[in-house]
Amino acid sequence: MNYTYIVRCIDGSLYTGWTNDLGKRIKDHNEGRGAKYTKARRPVVLVYYEEFATKEEAMRREWEIKQLTRAEKLKILEK
Repeated sequence: MNYTYIVRCIDGSLYTGWTNDLGKRIKDHNEGRGAKYTKARRPVVLVYYEEFATKEEAMRREWEIKQLTRAEKLKILEK
C-alpha cells in the first residue's frame, strides 16, 4: 500500500506527504529524520491518511492536497 498523509505539527501547522510505510514515516518525522519542515516542528501527530494501490496515485494526491488552502485542508480533516 501507498499512503498520502497529513500530520499536525507542534506549532499547529499541517504537513502533507506520501509514503509506503505510514508507521515508519511518522516515527521518522518524530525522530527528526522526516522532512526538513517537520524536523523543527516536532512532535507531529498523524491526523489524516488515504490509501492507494500505486506510488503514482499517492504522489498525485499529495500534490493535490498541497495546492489547497489551510481552510480546505481542515475541511478534509473533518471527514
